[in-house]
Amino acid sequence: FSSISALCCSDNVAKRRFTLACQKVTPSNQSRPLLGLPARRSHTHIAAPRFPTPSLAMATMMTTRLVVRTGVACFGRRAVSNAFVARATQRRVVAIPGGARVAFAVRAVATDADAPTTTVGKVFKRHERIAAIKGSDGGESRVGDQVTLRGWVRTVRAQKDLSFVEVNDGSSLSGIQAVVTPGADGSSVLSDGKISTGASVVIEGTVVLSPGGKQKVEVKASSIQLIGAADAATFPLQKKKTSLEFLRGIAHLRPRTNTIGAVSRVRNQLAFATHTFFQQHGFTYVNTPIVTASDCEGAGEQFQVTTLLNGTDGATGGSGAGVAAAPASEADITAAKASVTEQGDVVKALKERKKAGQATKDEVDVAVGELLRRKAALASLETPVTPVSTRSHSKQVPKNKDGSVDYTQDFFRKPSYLTVSGQLNAEIFACAMRDVYTFGPTFRAENSNTSRHLAEFWMVEPELAFADLQDDMDCAEAYLKHCVLHVLEHCDEDLEFFEKNISKDNLRERLRAVATQDFARITYTEAVEHVLHAIETGAKKFEFPVEWGSDLQSEHERYLTEVVFKGQPVIVRDYPKQIKAFYMRENEDGKTVAAMDMLVPGVGELMGGSQREERLDVLERRIEEVGLDKESYWWYLDLRRYGTVPHAGFGLGFERLVQYCTGMENIRDVIPFPRFPGSAEF
Repeated sequence: FSSISALCCSDNVAKRRFTLACQKVTPSNQSRPLLGLPARRSHTHIAAPRFPTPSLAMATMMTTRLVVRTGVACFGRRAVSNAFVARATQRRVVAIPGGARVAFAVRAVATDADAPTTTVGKVFKRHERIAAIKGSDGGESRVGDQVTLRGWVRTVRAQKDLSFVEVNDGSSLSGIQAVVTPGADGSSVLSDGKISTGASVVIEGTVVLSPGGKQKVEVKASSIQLIGAADAATFPLQKKKTSLEFLRGIAHLRPRTNTIGAVSRVRNQLAFATHTFFQQHGFTYVNTPIVTASDCEGAGEQFQVTTLLNGTDGATGGSGAGVAAAPASEADITAAKASVTEQGDVVKALKERKKAGQATKDEVDVAVGELLRRKAALASLETPVTPVSTRSHSKQVPKNKDGSVDYTQDFFRKPSYLTVSGQLNAEIFACAMRDVYTFGPTFRAENSNTSRHLAEFWMVEPELAFADLQDDMDCAEAYLKHCVLHVLEHCDEDLEFFEKNISKDNLRERLRAVATQDFARITYTEAVEHVLHAIETGAKKFEFPVEWGSDLQSEHERYLTEVVFKGQPVIVRDYPKQIKAFYMRENEDGKTVAAMDMLVPGVGELMGGSQREERLDVLERRIEEVGLDKESYWWYLDLRRYGTVPHAGFGLGFERLVQYCTGMENIRDVIPFPRFPGSAEF
């Protein structure tokens, strides 16, 4: 019967059930059923000749309890149908003990057995969200339906006989207005003033057409319940414009604002689109490590991971000995005190102006923050740090004889860092599973406070085996177009908000242009020539000079895509090898590498990639040229020793993509909890 089972299992169509039923074949080649089968489902039909022995007949009868289901083996369930709807018929001859041979005609058929036969548990279903209630028609199709709103109050307007409560649950930009009359259950919480902006509520009622022009429907409340109150006097998010800089200081509350809520929904859809694109094209999702001993970029701007400082209580610079700060002079302390007093007067004056309506709460908050900073600076001057060497309970950082840190006593027994890229690890799996991608957090200890840099950010990094730079560019272009089209389809309300309030341009039109036109492709040499020509003719002035061999700056990149190619995305390829990473494949000219950068209007570089160096001797030479330790990359070199293959990939800073699709200027506002120099809150 193993032969029969294998035959029936050869059809790999998902969720298809096959049942084996037996018939006895008469000498006249007319068959009749051995066993009666109840009606309803279709089965595989096996016809057998007259059995030479009773034992064979008994064995065949046992097959009436054999069920084969692709994906799940369901043996032991009795066949349930006489309906034979054949998809395919095959004939097999099976040898049995005793030398007899039995011919089987097998017909595999589809059945209606997809539904589970037993209920494992209740179906999981969450509460209906406001976005679902509103739907694509603003909620008009739901008029008359009983609904329950669960969310947070944006605004409350109380009148004599009724109150208007706008509720938002984060599922869409706009919420739903609930109209509460004194007859609604729990309406006393409104008359008592307990419900205010920021409070969480549950409101039940009926969807009705709204007489106002701002929304198509509203909810006539039958009951209202206060879940969590919010003190109106201290809740920092009121119905007034708040600066994005101020919101970064209250990252635990800023998702409730229109801007950050819209950014979060777009970011969510872009993440979904990322996985959808690669999964649909057969890529395998690989989780690469966050802690690594390798420096992918070779730049050295990494966060070190160590436990050697645990218990040293204030050791600096990893020395373990501790260095006492030079005592502050009386003049320094006096100046710091005067600075605190001065800022205190500024805060008092602003508070008085706020009471008179001449200053905003944001201005007061910024001044208070500066006052606290100056007080902390004064405290550090008045209380010098005690050197570690004077603390008998503090341990010392282990050292080698030459004075260097002994990392063999560290947790990982070697210097380790937070990763700057998952690329090298993704290459391992690409050299075994062909096309893979990783999507996760990366870190860079670059002391930069610009609006374009973060210390912690997410990277999308696919790797394609049996691929060259052309394949890499094709994949990158198709991926970006897929993501942009997905956002245009699923985030129209949010994109409209960004157009009116953030980018203040034709954002959606710009995104459609990217998604619907081919990208220009030029070499690095051609790109430099375009920029130099603009300088020579006086057509454009640039802050940074450019020459062959120097890296293109953002202003050069934007000039290429916005002016030279008139809003068309541009892919620049074949960069000088001295400005690119060691792992990029060296071209035949010996001066350039098979690298590419994708440039888009309004941003400049959005992603970068390359064909990887698959030649062992060239890769070893490149590692030595950039001054890296070859022993640290022994496993990376092994990929070239054992079954090397041409492969390529690219990296996309995910926050850059969110910025591009939303028009947000500062990258700190497109990640939930930004990490940058001096900030690791929340």
